[in-house]
Amino acid sequence: MSPIRYRGRHRKPSRASTLIRGGVLSGVVGTVAVTGAAAPAHAAEDPVETTAELRALNEILSASTSEAAQATESYADLAGLRHEHADAERRAFTTAHRAAAELRAEEEAQAEAEAEAARLEAEAQEAAAAREAEEAAASRSAERSTLAAASSPAATESAPAPASGSAAAVISFVQSQLGDAYVMGATGPDAWDCSSLVQAAYASAGISLPRTSQPQSTSGTQVSLSNLQPGDILYWGSAGSAYHVAIYVGGGQFIGAQNSSTGVVQRDMEWDTPTGAVRVL
Repeated sequence: MSPIRYRGRHRKPSRASTLIRGGVLSGVVGTVAVTGAAAPAHAAEDPVETTAELRALNEILSASTSEAAQATESYADLAGLRHEHADAERRAFTTAHRAAAELRAEEEAQAEAEAEAARLEAEAQEAAAAREAEEAAASRSAERSTLAAASSPAATESAPAPASGSAAAVISFVQSQLGDAYVMGATGPDAWDCSSLVQAAYASAGISLPRTSQPQSTSGTQVSLSNLQPGDILYWGSAGSAYHVAIYVGGGQFIGAQNSSTGVVQRDMEWDTPTGAVRVL
């Protein structure tokens, strides 16, 4: 029998073929072992053929071992690549998560900065509005003071003329009501509104006046605030549509039922400068 030689082309086996060949090899080795044990007489009779078969078997074993090593190396390489890929995915996820957290932090910081800027701007606007209101109030007060100083009889007369006759009666009546309460719609004797006090004061002098401030502001002759006499009716608002009235008592002073906080009081004309005046007496 001629020697058996391995003449097949060498190619890298797949994992499946490696396993199959390993199984075949195991079977061949087992078969050879069994054959050697079962037929020793034949081996003794034909040593040459036995040696050739063993040589071929060794070649097969050597080739299978090389293929198994290559398969093992390929598997190891594949496992390494998978491990590297998994590590790369973990690193990419960590990087993306960190970047997202940093972006959220930047957005929150920007939103807080914008909110703070809006708050500061609102406070600045409120402060500016308050300053404008204060300046406007100061300007109105200065204008009233200037007008009162220009229109007050004290500025044009060395001394106010004393009230006489009916005017004296009107002034005496309102002076006697100082300290009474102010109640809208009240007509005395201990509570008044502005027009009922004026009406009652003139009634004490025998003069009948309308009940409300609007017609009272046109019930006599219009006079300048710089030419007032005691007993004249002062009004606030336009003549015919006045919203408040009082009695001029001389010396730049008036008496009127002002409001629920003050009641009937005597004030300087600079305290609240009237719009105009009428003379009934």
